[in-house]
Amino acid sequence: MSITSITSTTSVSNATTSSKAGQGWGGMGAEDFVKLLTTQLQNQDPTDPVDNTQMLAQLAQFSSLSNLNDMKDSLSTITEQSDTLSSIATKLDTLNSTVTQLLAQQSAASTTA
Repeated sequence: MSITSITSTTSVSNATTSSKAGQGWGGMGAEDFVKLLTTQLQNQDPTDPVDNTQMLAQLAQFSSLSNLNDMKDSLSTITEQSDTLSSIATKLDTLNSTVTQLLAQQSAASTTA
């Protein structure tokens, strides 16, 4: 039984560019990563497949990046909420001091009358 050589050729037809082209790697999302991964698996040489450790490392890196982006979004939301709460606290302090002044004026007017 003889084994013939397998040659893989890949061509790109009807290539389109997306709005993410100028964003670099930071513009990639989960969908883009899955497309790259499936394309890599479809075009690999069956006699010399991709090393599983490399693939797992890529998946782990992408998962870590995704988690970091989620944390960044959460921290941004927390910061915005903190700013809102700070603004509310300032307004409440102003209101409290105004009420205290009005009560003091009312008390003074009651004692003089």
